[in-house]
Amino acid sequence: MSMLNSLDQNAVDVVQGEDRTGGADRSQAWDRVRRRLRAELGDDVFSSWFGRLELVDVCDGVAHLSVPTRFLKSWIQSHYTDRLRALLVAECAGVVDLSLAVRTAVQARPALRVQPDAPSAGPAPRAERAAVPAVAEKQVPVDADGLQGSPLDRRLTFASFLVGRSNALAHAAGERVARIEAGAAPLYNPLYVHASVGLGKTHLLQAVAHDVLAAGKRVIYLTADRFMYGFVAALKAQTALAFKERLRGIDLLVIDDVQFLQGKSIQQEFCHTINALIDAGRQVVIAADRPPAELESLDERVRSRLAGGLVVEMGSLDEPLRIKILEARIAAARQHHPGFEVSPPVMAYVARVITTNGRDLDGAVNRLLAHTTLSGLAPTVESAETAIRDLVRSREPRKVRIEDIQKLVATHYNVSRADILSSRRSAGVVKPRQIAMYLAKQLTLRSLPEIGRRFGGRDHTTVLHAVRKIDGAVACDPGLREDVELLKRMLQD
Repeated sequence: MSMLNSLDQNAVDVVQGEDRTGGADRSQAWDRVRRRLRAELGDDVFSSWFGRLELVDVCDGVAHLSVPTRFLKSWIQSHYTDRLRALLVAECAGVVDLSLAVRTAVQARPALRVQPDAPSAGPAPRAERAAVPAVAEKQVPVDADGLQGSPLDRRLTFASFLVGRSNALAHAAGERVARIEAGAAPLYNPLYVHASVGLGKTHLLQAVAHDVLAAGKRVIYLTADRFMYGFVAALKAQTALAFKERLRGIDLLVIDDVQFLQGKSIQQEFCHTINALIDAGRQVVIAADRPPAELESLDERVRSRLAGGLVVEMGSLDEPLRIKILEARIAAARQHHPGFEVSPPVMAYVARVITTNGRDLDGAVNRLLAHTTLSGLAPTVESAETAIRDLVRSREPRKVRIEDIQKLVATHYNVSRADILSSRRSAGVVKPRQIAMYLAKQLTLRSLPEIGRRFGGRDHTTVLHAVRKIDGAVACDPGLREDVELLKRMLQD
């Protein structure tokens, strides 16, 4: 069956949704988005950050939003873009992305095509900037043989990328890929970078794209949703073959946030595209928020292809790197606000208590700048504690993987992981298998069908039976309850 005939229904809905979203429906959908934000965040947070956020237009699948100040724009982009995008996609038919602008700068509504040639908020909020504060957007659209990708931010280069222990390997791999000599075969293909939000994935990817583009090569940078939208729009315009041919004629393909790639047909086309590029000796660079093996929503062939190159993790920012990031952001902010000074003790306090990601460090600098601007006083440790208290997050428990559960339970009960995944029905294997399924349901967010698939392709009813059986046994067997609690502590520590 051809790609055109096998297009998923969800992709068709994206195309048809553009025509279904009229003015009245759009207004009602935006009201629903605002109500959900208010319910999730509370009245105070909603009024502070979203009370003056307006929907300007929906054009070619992009919801154009506006706010009255640059400060609001920067704050929303740094902290709420992903959630806002998810609500817009859920409530507004046909919307696949958003663009945020300052209201005084909003001109005529843009006429966007397959890929927007005006700067949008698609890549900007996900660009985990390692050194540059929230200032005026400077972006460069990248074009590859007429196929436009997401715009590149001029600031996200290797020169502005701050290196620490957590990202040194990924940085070295990115530089090697970007600066390989002309005619040489790619060293790491694909290069796959994974990290949690705000740790610099997008900055590194765009830095690679900038260097390769500067060498005169053909480059396209796309987020996963842009890839999906471009492919669906090409199908609608009956130009899918030309879309695919142009995409495969480039020298470097960069795909960001590949965990959002959905739809069997689109995943197949994505797999065909990277296969064709790699087989032709062209470079592919991919980023996601987890390793390839944990992308359960992707087809196994796609995961296998992604895992076949160099897979590099960018870890949490260590304290010295957080200090470097704060120093760079404060120095950049001082160019626009010469009186802005932050003492070393205040900087050390902020770096010590904000440990999650670079976006929260952005928010902290914005808060300290607002304090200085409004009060006329340099921030102290006490005032900084008050200003950034909502950014200080409690340490999240360790993320538990199903593979870790299987290995630990197998070791504890002196069986192999292969036994747990097998069809063996002996008592010595069934009990550990059921305990592992029970722990997977208790300690992960995976659904019953997903857990069953990770346990040798079992049905979800088998998992449900195991969960209920162990739940009942734990209630009446102190020895088993102690075993299960011990396993839980070992997995979470």
